Amino acid sequence: MADSFLFFSSERLLTLIERNDDASRISDIVIKAETELTGHSEDEIIANSIDRLRLMRQAVNKGLEVKESKSRMVKDEAKKMMDRVNDPKMLMSPLEVKASAYALAVMANNAVMGTIVAAPTAGSSGIIPGALLSLQEEMELDDETTARGLLCSAGVGMVIAHIATFSAAKAGCQAEIGASSAMCAAAISELRGMSPDECVNAAAIALKNMLGLACDPIAGLVEVPCVKRNAIGVSHAMTASDMVYTGVKSIVPFDEVVMAMNNIAKNMNSAIRETSQGGLAISKTGRKISNELLQIGK
Repeated sequence: MADSFLFFSSERLLTLIERNDDASRISDIVIKAETELTGHSEDEIIANSIDRLRLMRQAVNKGLEVKESKSRMVKDEAKKMMDRVNDPKMLMSPLEVKASAYALAVMANNAVMGTIVAAPTAGSSGIIPGALLSLQEEMELDDETTARGLLCSAGVGMVIAHIATFSAAKAGCQAEIGASSAMCAAAISELRGMSPDECVNAAAIALKNMLGLACDPIAGLVEVPCVKRNAIGVSHAMTASDMVYTGVKSIVPFDEVVMAMNNIAKNMNSAIRETSQGGLAISKTGRKISNELLQIGK
């Protein structure tokens, strides 16, 4: 039996699962680590995660009713997607369309100052609830099982936080949308019964495809391109999980992918690290919107 369940790398996380007979999933180790860190019981930790799921569900429901944010950059995109869930002409599966709609809804709720769960940040708060809540409905999972998916995502997040960062100001959007997609890929993989190693591989593939992603928000708001990136982040997570389900593996281990994200961050120009001084923020349309919003504020 291990002396401690704390981990700061996916390598140690997988080793802990291998060494403990009563831990077969990433969420099992995360719960034990949280118990060790906080002193709360396992039941309390699961209950807390279920409460986070409740808040996520509320954010989805409220976001689906949003018609327009104050900046007018976010409108009723979530409802538009939701209305097409069963449209046979949509290229994505109904599950993926719904997950994307839910992700958009959370971000819309954030844009109108509604309550969201930062997962791991406000700018990436739609991906995990979008995927987990839609998968819960699709697979008819109970809240405790779904909460374990959330805890699995937290375990991957703990590794990212230790090795690198969630801050777009330090590492661009790869640290927000990229990190959330990786966390989500692991979570949905666990929920569909894949092994811990497969969950970690899915996280690696999802994050690899987001490396180098700029943070270039128009007018400094968490709206464009943040909102739609969340919907696409869901697709990244689901695709990564499906790839690993078929037997595909990441050539580069997850811990090394996170280190690569750190390396890329160090080479990123500050103009594309949340400063709104580059990329989409200084496009012709981006400048026009920013100037219009500045006039409103005067």
